[in-house]
Amino acid sequence: MKTEASDCKYENKWDKLLQIRTTGRDDSRADQYRYPYEPTPYAVLEYLANADYIRKTNTLLDYGCGKGRVEFFMSYQTRCHAIGVEYDERIYQRAVENKECAVSGSRVMFELEDATCYEVPTEVDRIYLFHPFSVEILQKVMGQILLSYYEVPREILLFFYYPSDEYMAYLMTVPELSFLDEIDCGDLYKEKDERERIVIFALA
Repeated sequence: MKTEASDCKYENKWDKLLQIRTTGRDDSRADQYRYPYEPTPYAVLEYLANADYIRKTNTLLDYGCGKGRVEFFMSYQTRCHAIGVEYDERIYQRAVENKECAVSGSRVMFELEDATCYEVPTEVDRIYLFHPFSVEILQKVMGQILLSYYEVPREILLFFYYPSDEYMAYLMTVPELSFLDEIDCGDLYKEKDERERIVIFALA
């Protein structure tokens, strides 16, 4: 049984504080390549914010951003700028609606775009993924990230929450990436789950 990390009252508390609505799962457009919308638990995002890898000088890119929880929370907690990329127009509109009233909305923007075609802005130096799509799509996305990196070489940190074995196997084959750290989120839950972690890779 899960603890506070997924407790409805805790989730709603943060949504209310940030003046947004991001709770609930949506799998209406999910398929074998693009996975359902499910927001990262706020308790997990607290761990990420407290790890001090993201600061106000950074620009965070979130693939499969859904309704924008990661963007609004991280920009509120760390003062960073954040960009969310979402392919589902209906969910994207929910993110845009949230931005209009969110307390940190001025530091957040959203793009309605297929992740495989999205050109990564050269100011982006932090990237977040909560297992939004298949490895096949991840490979194409990594190609876009590398194009941006080679255009303007810089340190880029990539955060993979709840990574699958397939994700990890692929990431270990990308020569430009190096494993940097891991944030264990397992203590947020009563049941043991090896995937409850944020794995951090550096592109530098």
